Amino acid sequence: MSASPMNVGIIGCGVISTAYIRGAARSRHILVKSVADIREEAARSQASAMGVGYATIDEMLADPSIEIVINLTIPNAHAEVSTRILEAGKHVYSEKPLTVSVEEAQNLLQLAAKRGLRVGCAPDTFLGASHQACKVLLDDRRIGTVLGGSASFLSRGMEAWHPNPDFFFKSGGGPVLDLGPYYITVLVNLLGPIRLVTATASTGYLTRRIGSGDRAGEDIAVETPTSYSALLIFESGARFSLDASWDVWKHQRSPIEIYGTEGSLLVPDPNFFGDEPKVSERGGDWQAVDISAFAFGERNRTLRTGREVADHRSIGVVDMALAIRQGRPHRANGDLALHVLDVLLAIGRSAAESRVIEIGSSCDRPLPVSTGSSEAVFEVINQTHSGKVA
Repeated sequence: MSASPMNVGIIGCGVISTAYIRGAARSRHILVKSVADIREEAARSQASAMGVGYATIDEMLADPSIEIVINLTIPNAHAEVSTRILEAGKHVYSEKPLTVSVEEAQNLLQLAAKRGLRVGCAPDTFLGASHQACKVLLDDRRIGTVLGGSASFLSRGMEAWHPNPDFFFKSGGGPVLDLGPYYITVLVNLLGPIRLVTATASTGYLTRRIGSGDRAGEDIAVETPTSYSALLIFESGARFSLDASWDVWKHQRSPIEIYGTEGSLLVPDPNFFGDEPKVSERGGDWQAVDISAFAFGERNRTLRTGREVADHRSIGVVDMALAIRQGRPHRANGDLALHVLDVLLAIGRSAAESRVIEIGSSCDRPLPVSTGSSEAVFEVINQTHSGKVA
């Protein structure tokens, strides 16, 4: 496509904004025109550091050249800020979760529909090479009919490295709402929507000590559970156990394992776009799954631990921008984000109320991404493997 890139703005200049700006800089389809933040000095500093424009929030929302605004504010502000963006006549792409309540999310989608606008939402990691390769493998029934599996995201938390980790440990925070969107989104992409949830929860530590930045050494109160165990029942009938915790120093569990009638599949970390899946057929040895035919699998970032990962955040925005111009659905869409949020909140509600929760929402399984080596994969819709749930 030869059209000029679509201008986007970013509201919220925290840590994650750098990843979005860098991701957009790699794209020929989107261009970050300006960044804004309620803390104007933070926005000016980020604009200068990243070589993009600065605007106040009001200026950004009034700018007719900006078509999409990316909402990177804290979760409790997502609904308010996204509503302002839609009311300004602009499409919105939000960092996860979409909001902190199902009602807020439903209101957002209704407002967008009324105004003929799009709602998109992170995570977009499911569009990456490893998870798209897993989707094709499942749809080709390499492991037969999926019966169940397990998912786990276990760590000691982020207070050691994040300079302002307070919101992670307040109402609306916790590991399920923070990291759960990656896992539930990938699972829905692979297996379709979820029907029932039951869960338990606990709090491992009543306080956390900040380990970096100007507040290093300060203790903060923990106001939300920090460990969850849940059982997820999919509409397909598959049953998954999910464990999420910020109370674990070390473990050896796989991010996602899927068990089928003819074999098993190891799915890489949904927080990233690449890494190598592994498949075992009928009890055979684990075999690497080739992801080279799919885009967004190349490693381009080194973590604090020294591990090299594929981080292509913003490709969900690219897909959305192209979808707007082409008049087609985008994949990281509001209905998917609402269903994921509904499941995540149901986990918390089930744990609090000691009962099984039936999920009130559903969504279409996202269309697959075509094979290819660049963002040109979003310029076409690959209908192959689009209709079946493994």
